[in-house]
Amino acid sequence: MDVMSHEAFPVIATLLQVFAALFVVLLGFGVLWVIVIFIIDITQTKSAIRRNYPVVGRFRYFFEHIGEFFRQYFFAMDREELPFNRAQRSWAYRAAKNIDNTVGFGSTRDLRPTGTVMFVNCPFPTLGQDAAPVCDVTLGPFCRKPYTTNSLFNISGMSFGAISKPAVQALSQGAKAAGCWMNTGEGGLSPYHLEGGADIVFQVGTAKNGVRDLNGNLDDDRIREVAAHDSVRMFEIKMSQGAKPGKGGILPGGKVTAEIAKIRGIPVGDDAISPNRHIDINSNTELLDMINRVREVSGKPVGFKAVIGAYGWLDKLFAEITERGIKSAPDFITVDGADGGTGAAPMPLIDDVGLPLRESLPLLIDKLNEYGLRERVKVIASGKLITPADVAWALCMGTDFVVSARGFMFALGCIQALQCNRNTCPTGITTHNKRLQKGLNPADKAVRVASYARNMTYEVGIIAHSCGVREPRELQRFHARVVGNNGLSVPLNELHPDIQPPDSQPADRKPGTA
Repeated sequence: MDVMSHEAFPVIATLLQVFAALFVVLLGFGVLWVIVIFIIDITQTKSAIRRNYPVVGRFRYFFEHIGEFFRQYFFAMDREELPFNRAQRSWAYRAAKNIDNTVGFGSTRDLRPTGTVMFVNCPFPTLGQDAAPVCDVTLGPFCRKPYTTNSLFNISGMSFGAISKPAVQALSQGAKAAGCWMNTGEGGLSPYHLEGGADIVFQVGTAKNGVRDLNGNLDDDRIREVAAHDSVRMFEIKMSQGAKPGKGGILPGGKVTAEIAKIRGIPVGDDAISPNRHIDINSNTELLDMINRVREVSGKPVGFKAVIGAYGWLDKLFAEITERGIKSAPDFITVDGADGGTGAAPMPLIDDVGLPLRESLPLLIDKLNEYGLRERVKVIASGKLITPADVAWALCMGTDFVVSARGFMFALGCIQALQCNRNTCPTGITTHNKRLQKGLNPADKAVRVASYARNMTYEVGIIAHSCGVREPRELQRFHARVVGNNGLSVPLNELHPDIQPPDSQPADRKPGTA
């Protein structure tokens, strides 16, 4: 033993000398780096902080960056963070993992602030044996290939490009397992949308990616190619998006890979900036013409997506539909709230333009009823609806379907790092960095996507049964109340009185019991 110790001693001593030498070299480089940075900072004139406090002043950028992460884990309360607080994210995470989503002791939600929504429970709630499955709804009754589905909660538009290949694959596989649809977003139809076998809504964005000719015009042959896929069930013409009304899609050049460029028909590495509106849609007349053109060419239901701001145009649009005939109407309207999300948008638009969904959704529903179009035109609600209460409120207001993008991003593992536009997403969802994508396993995340959708429908059903109706689509405005300025609540049907068309009661929206 002593001999071995004596033999090992020179080796250990040599290793210590090597480590000491390396330490000295690294220390020297460190000191040199500090000197260089000191000289750069003290001589530059762009930043006062760095000029006055060279080297040390740079730490403010580091602390500012990591503050985004520390706030949500250590300092923010359960209900105070934006755009989604910890309670909302936690529900989505647990639903996606299909684990117990009950809580103990009491709610952390303050029921006193103005605008708080509460559902009114019935003294005789619906028994399990009396509950009904979510009913079927048919879109595009005058199409050659109408679309009938009972899916309540679906995946909103997220383009391949804005999100990664494994994210699209997971969403496609998860949507198929859950029986819901997924929207392609405006980036075109990729093989990864199709490989899961889910129902697809193809979004025609302002750049017409995937259905354009070489000059950027809508190409009927490309529409037929897309429609030839049986899984493509509907087409959605995107007029505007909640987080950036009046601004087209923005995909930074760093995320425009060769594959994405080929699918979209754009140069590799260039910023993909879509026009702020369809250049060939200048009026309601041209909007209806476009809808009918795509519907005739594809044979499938066609609607449009819009943020409601100035709403006088709805009266003119619905009046023209009445004049043209009921068949000319869009098969659906997706109304997106100003509180919707995006991969990249200017702050003035994301913060200050458009009406929130809580105002625009009832407005649209009432206008459709006023013109007798509610049964003909189905409504899809979009914009910050990621929990059962959010979805149940939208159903009370009269929507037929709810779609979410960020909710399903949470199901994929999003941590709200707010880096969607930087190609540095730490969870691999919104980045094309292969190293970061390794953490997103499509097969595993597909299970979470499906669980999130199923648990959403199940827990919306719990609210519906508590209100005394058989299934979620039977919820009405009188099933919920909202807190007013005086601290007392009023029924939603008093705040937003129902407007029913003469002698009409939509067959797929039967009133429940109070």
